[in-house]
Order: sequence, then C-alpha cells, then structure tokens
Amino acid sequence: MDDRIATSPELEAIVQRWVSAFGARDTDVVVNLFSKSSALTYLGSADNEFWIGDALRTGYKAYIEDVPKFVINESSIVAHEFGPVGWAVWRAKVYAPETDKAVDFRISFVFILEDAVWRIVQIHNSNPVSNIEAMGFESQSFDDLLLAVDQEELQQSPSGILSIMFTDIADSSAIAQAIGDHLWNRAVRHHLEKVEAEIDQTGGKMIKSLGDGTMSAFPTAHSALEAAQSIQRKLHSDKNEPRLRARIGIHTGDVLETDGDYFGTVVNKAARIASMCAPDEIRVSDATRIMVGSGTQFSFSDAATVPLKGLKGDHKIYRLDWQK
Repeated sequence: MDDRIATSPELEAIVQRWVSAFGARDTDVVVNLFSKSSALTYLGSADNEFWIGDALRTGYKAYIEDVPKFVINESSIVAHEFGPVGWAVWRAKVYAPETDKAVDFRISFVFILEDAVWRIVQIHNSNPVSNIEAMGFESQSFDDLLLAVDQEELQQSPSGILSIMFTDIADSSAIAQAIGDHLWNRAVRHHLEKVEAEIDQTGGKMIKSLGDGTMSAFPTAHSALEAAQSIQRKLHSDKNEPRLRARIGIHTGDVLETDGDYFGTVVNKAARIASMCAPDEIRVSDATRIMVGSGTQFSFSDAATVPLKGLKGDHKIYRLDWQK
C-alpha cells in the first residue's frame, strides 16, 4: 500500500454535510459542492439516472425536490485522499417518513481539489440487492474471503504474539455535524495525538490512524490494557469541548507483519470486538484476559459469548472496568 494515501477527516465531514443537505432538500448546498469540471458524473440506482456536466448541475435541484425527505440512521463514512484526488464511501440506513420506506443505501464519491477546495466530480448510488435476486447466484462475502486468506497466511508464516488494539470516537458523525468541519478536524487531530502518546508511553506502537480511530500493536496484553485504561481515563477527565468518548477493543494472538503493518485473523477480531463496544467501553477477548492472569491490577466483568462478523463460531469477550 502506498503510504501517501491518507485517511481524510475533511472529506468525511464534506460527505456528511452533502448527504444531510440532500436529505433536507437544501439544494444550494448540494449543488455548490459539485465540481465545475466537464467530467462531473452522476450514476443513480435507477436505469435513467445517468447525468454528466451541465445537465447534472441544472437538473439536480429538480431531482432533489422530487425525492422524499429522509432520515439518516446508522451511517458510516470512510474517506481517503492522495494529492489533489480524494474518494469516499458513505453507507447508511435511510428512512423516508413521507412514504414510510426504509432502505440500506451506499454512495461512493470522487473528489478533486479546485482552487484549494474539495469538490465532487463523481457520485455513484447503490441500493444493495442480493446476488440471488439480481443475477441468480450467491457469492462468498468479502469478509469471509478476507478471513480465508488471513487464515491461510497465518498458517504459513506467523510472526509472533502481539496484542492488537482498535479505538474510535463514538458518535463522531453527530459531533462533526454539530461543531463544523474546522473544529472537528482540530478535535480529531488533538485526540489522535493524545491517543498515540498513551500508546507510546505503555510500550505500544500506533500502526495507523483510521479517520477518527486508531490501530496499534503491543508486545504484551498487559501493556495494551494499560494503554486502553489510560486513554479512557484521560478522556473522562478532559473538560474541553467537544467531550469525546471512545470505544476500544483488544485481542491477542499470532499476527502477520508486512512493511510495518499487521494483518490476519487477530487484527480482524480486535476490530470486530471494538465495534461491539458502547461509548466509554473497553472490551477484550478471552485470549487477552487469560494472558494477564488473575492479578488485581485489572478488573473484568460482563462476560458475553457473541458472534463476530466474518469470524466463525461464537467468541467470549469481557469488559475491562477501567473506572475502578
């Protein structure tokens, strides 16, 4: 992977503003974010929704007025940039009160910098439909395919036991929308700096930042739990606004290392555990809990056996009670 490709909180915020404006029929905001290039392209989910250039700019306001207002639920945005080009994927559950219809929705965006301002040059809408319904076959999911590859590679070349930790900011989209792009980008930057400092101090290494989240690796489960507790305690005591709350997941096991990055089932499982967390929570795998033993430094509760997306079987996880 080219390390010049960077995650982009700025583009995440722009996408959030665009889809929110679309849902509220704020046509001026929606169209003003379009590129001035003749390459501007829109591909909708219906057969006749293909427009380019000026036809899109002049006709899109009328198109928006024809679409029912909708409410966005459970949205997620992943965005990256590479020099003057950026791209993003927005996924959400969308509900239209006027028609009482709900749908899972996906939009991909391509951005270019025009006079130092990010503008949309391509949009592609997609309503997920099963392959059975659309084409008469069912394929293995991407998650299952990635898991199979990871397991095969791990069997061939395990690189040692590490504890992998994922963090992210809870309710990030709502906070970003409330305070605006500039303040949100600054808050995320300061947050990531503080998280990395706690990781470094406890002997870990931040591997990458993922929007407003992080992935890090630790030589011991003990050091990973110390870092997680310290991060939550620092956030809890911080009186600055916006008040940020984190979700943290940790798993321990054999990992693959390639060019300073880590891959494999252990990484996938740590990420899935983090996704199970509520705001302010730290959740750890059974393997991580076993590694630190039954000492008094760490207190665990709320043992649960849960399925984790992309991983076979059920998995036992625990909450680390960092406030005790």
